[in-house]
Amino acid sequence: MARVIKLRIKELLEEHDLTQLKLHEMSKVRQATISEMTRNVRVQVDIRALAKIADALEIDDINDLMTIEKE
Repeated sequence: MARVIKLRIKELLEEHDLTQLKLHEMSKVRQATISEMTRNVRVQVDIRALAKIADALEIDDINDLMTIEKE
């Protein structure tokens, strides 16, 4: 059974009561990139973008940003 990495950006936005636009302003990650990450349609993710989002949301645990699930 294959595994899929899913980003938790949508959940994090809800938990922090933020919009994609506000996260863009806080992290300086392109809003289009955040939108793709939120919908989990992005095939490749720039580790620097994840680091910027983690900094903006004060996240220290990678498990808060993503999960691995079985398909």
